Amino acid sequence: EVFLHEETLPAAPVDFLQELPSYQSVLRRRAAAGGTQDRRGNPPGAAGAQAWGPQHEGGELAARPVREYPLSIAEKRRDSQQADIKYLSGWNQWKRTSSKSWKKVLKDIKESLSYLELWRHDIHSIEGKLGTGIQSYFSFLRFLVLLNFLIFILMFSFVTLPTVISEYGIFNSSFVKFSPKTTESQCTAYTPSGNKGLVYFYTYLKDLLTGTGFLEVTSLFYGYYTIDAALLSILTYNLPLAYLLTTFAYLALSFLWIIKRSASGFKQSLVHDEDQFQSYCNKVFAGWDFCITDLNAAWLKHRSLQYELQTDLEEERLKRKIADRTMKEKLRIYSLRIFLNIIVIAVLSGCFYSIYRATLFSQENSSVSIRREIRIDSVGSGMDFMANLLVQYLPSIVITLANFIAPQIFSILIRFEDYSPAFEIRLTLMRCVFVRLANIGVLLFSLWSQIHCADDQCKACGYNYKLYPCWESTVGQEMYKLLIFDFMIILAVTLFIDFPRMLLVTHCSWKPVQWCGLQEFGISDNVLEIIYGQTICWIGTFFSPLLPAIATIKYFIIFYVKKLSLIHTRKPPGRPIRASSSNFFFLVVLLIGLTLAFIPLGISIARIPSSKTCGPFRNFNTSWAVVPYTILGFPTGLQNVLNGIASEAFAVPFFMVVCLIMFYFIALAGAHKRVVEQLREQLVMESRDKLFLIRKITEAQKHT
Repeated sequence: EVFLHEETLPAAPVDFLQELPSYQSVLRRRAAAGGTQDRRGNPPGAAGAQAWGPQHEGGELAARPVREYPLSIAEKRRDSQQADIKYLSGWNQWKRTSSKSWKKVLKDIKESLSYLELWRHDIHSIEGKLGTGIQSYFSFLRFLVLLNFLIFILMFSFVTLPTVISEYGIFNSSFVKFSPKTTESQCTAYTPSGNKGLVYFYTYLKDLLTGTGFLEVTSLFYGYYTIDAALLSILTYNLPLAYLLTTFAYLALSFLWIIKRSASGFKQSLVHDEDQFQSYCNKVFAGWDFCITDLNAAWLKHRSLQYELQTDLEEERLKRKIADRTMKEKLRIYSLRIFLNIIVIAVLSGCFYSIYRATLFSQENSSVSIRREIRIDSVGSGMDFMANLLVQYLPSIVITLANFIAPQIFSILIRFEDYSPAFEIRLTLMRCVFVRLANIGVLLFSLWSQIHCADDQCKACGYNYKLYPCWESTVGQEMYKLLIFDFMIILAVTLFIDFPRMLLVTHCSWKPVQWCGLQEFGISDNVLEIIYGQTICWIGTFFSPLLPAIATIKYFIIFYVKKLSLIHTRKPPGRPIRASSSNFFFLVVLLIGLTLAFIPLGISIARIPSSKTCGPFRNFNTSWAVVPYTILGFPTGLQNVLNGIASEAFAVPFFMVVCLIMFYFIALAGAHKRVVEQLREQLVMESRDKLFLIRKITEAQKHT
């Protein structure tokens, strides 16, 4: 191919450029607006000429832009940068060179640190064999491992470590304990005891599974942290304030990290959901996953793209069908949907009521010996152990059954509601999310209805001190049992359901067995499973500061369990979802779980009276009371500033400023959207210009 020098190519005349469809469209738009000149006061012809570059003498345009030169991208970039540097001063040239060098150093450091990334090779291997949809699940699991590890570092560094150091006198440290200010002696009657004397092995097993016995008096639970201040050398460490601020810190860390990760996914989801025609183009021209290196995964991806195109066509058919519905058909389908949603509400109500009754039964029938210590007095104590263990785990069992049965009912009902396939998936998932997260809320409500009662026995201390002398540790034990039981269910399903099913499918040629086949690896179901566990961890960390360490170990083991299950006992999903949309959906559901965690924690901190027998807040009416108490020790000027910030005189102007900033960003987003639409129109007009030029060239060739 021979490239002509730019000087040998004559520039197109202005009159010819004014015949382009894009220029004619601009003229029509300006004529409709009532003006013949642009904003700069230039005539239309000048505007069209300026769009193609500065004019030379003779009415011709300047040389072609850099992008039209027959050069590589690197050469074009280098020539453009060299041309810019020529017009810079020495100081600006040095700044640009230093900035480039610094960026290169940061890039090299980032590449070096990427080799230390957790499960880097495993996740890349999964991505290459099974695509980015399944890879997104394992990347999400890695994110939760790192998040829980950082939460554990926060709680251990600012709560557990100062307590342990001061109690054991390490580094010449000591601690201070103040007697509770209450005059009611029954409020302080609590002596937690571990296992004393000769105990059987199953007693320790029970303690590990329920958090009672020897675990109740360890740093795992809230009741262990009873000191008011740690004296470290010349410093006085306010443990109650540190406990509360660390709780706010791990919630803020989780919120900001989730928002940061979801920003990119939100942008990509906007791109994919912008236009139906654009969706078709993305699937046809950019839908292939070039990370796939396995033949079976490639065949699976081919099926996935085919399914997505079929789904889009089916949605278009349903849209036409919906548009052609008569009034009688609309009344029928809306009546059916109302009836089916009543059934959904009834199922949810049944789940919630079952959890409420199971929790009340478990709390009322758990014996004192099981909650604190087991006395071995009879031969039948082993059976008593199993019965009491079942009673204590009854709420966790009912919640697990509700999480399993309700989604199955929802998946059956959704088939009769006549929604589009994509909306069916989203609605079913949101119902399942609501069931899993609301079940935790019902459990906590059931506990608090027992803790914060309105009877005479609660007036002395503000809570039910007879059944729950240290109610924070009791809530922590419930969250601990939920987390442990959820982990045991995941392992049990893999070992006792998936593995035997794989053996049957592999070694049994019976047609019904082969027809059932292997269980699919449901990405959404597995994600909801770990988000449920993460919500439990967020809520329980305040009542059990070391619970994030258990969650980190749990998710670390689950990664390898799910990897082995995916490779050996399950098959990839036949309808995988796109990685960008799935990542964003995972984070949105995780954010919903975090929002749910804010509510019970806020009620526990600000509304329910703290225990007077244990914990760092036993000298305060509520956990939040430590904040105003600490402010009273500040200088007068600082107290006035903080009181002013908390007053209405500051809150109202602050709210107005926030509203103005919000309106500004809304207007800015609208302006950006209009610019995007204009750029999209410009792309369409450029394609029309190319067709126009091709037609003109063809006509010129015919004439010659």
